[in-house]
Amino acid sequence: MAHPDDAEIGCVGTLIRLAELGWEIHIATVSAGDCGALTGSPSEVAEIRIAEGVAAAKLANARFHCLREPDGRLVYDRVALQKTIDLFRDVAPTLVITMPMSDYHADHEITSQLGRAASFVYAAPNASERPLTDGSTVPYLYYSDGHGGKDRMGQPIIPTTIVDISEQLDQKTEMLACHKSQREWLKAHNGIDDYLSAMRHYCTQRGQQYGVHAAEAFVQHRGHGHPSNDILAELFPLLTSSQSQAKPRN
Repeated sequence: MAHPDDAEIGCVGTLIRLAELGWEIHIATVSAGDCGALTGSPSEVAEIRIAEGVAAAKLANARFHCLREPDGRLVYDRVALQKTIDLFRDVAPTLVITMPMSDYHADHEITSQLGRAASFVYAAPNASERPLTDGSTVPYLYYSDGHGGKDRMGQPIIPTTIVDISEQLDQKTEMLACHKSQREWLKAHNGIDDYLSAMRHYCTQRGQQYGVHAAEAFVQHRGHGHPSNDILAELFPLLTSSQSQAKPRN
């Protein structure tokens, strides 16, 4: 993800479900979110937000990582990509969820590019000096939902995959609530007064589109080299038109 709290907003309900099946879960952010505050130095804000990310991850028995790139100024360059590849070498992911390729925040889009590139190349022996875990390979790759289910131009995102998180919504809310520093910031900068209610409202909106109480939506990356079967749909079946494409009710 780009910033601490992005996972809690976009995909942590699905991560909780994976953890319930015994998966090892890692939550990683490219930035510490050092611009996401009205007061405090960048280093002070970064430490607060990283601590919030660690606290939230613990509620799902997950491990939190941060690459500490500058908030609001993420760029796709060799340094940021190498940090991402090195993290992937340490984790050896089977499944990666990254940010939308098109979203309102440029940091989200850069993070998407980093996640996509690292997913494809991290298992190449010469991609990193970090040791390569046996069995490392190109993982499943999914993009999380855009803000309000829309891309950067305000056009609706059509998901390929819907995961029912009705039973995980309360824990998802509890994890997002760990990011206490964001309430005043989001109110002042984004005009969102209660980010917990806003998240729950959107998840229930997505869920109602597909006949469940609450849901998270994803677009699967099926480019050459990546697994093409929809593992999330296989693990968490939902009534859809096909295993690889979920269509909302009228």
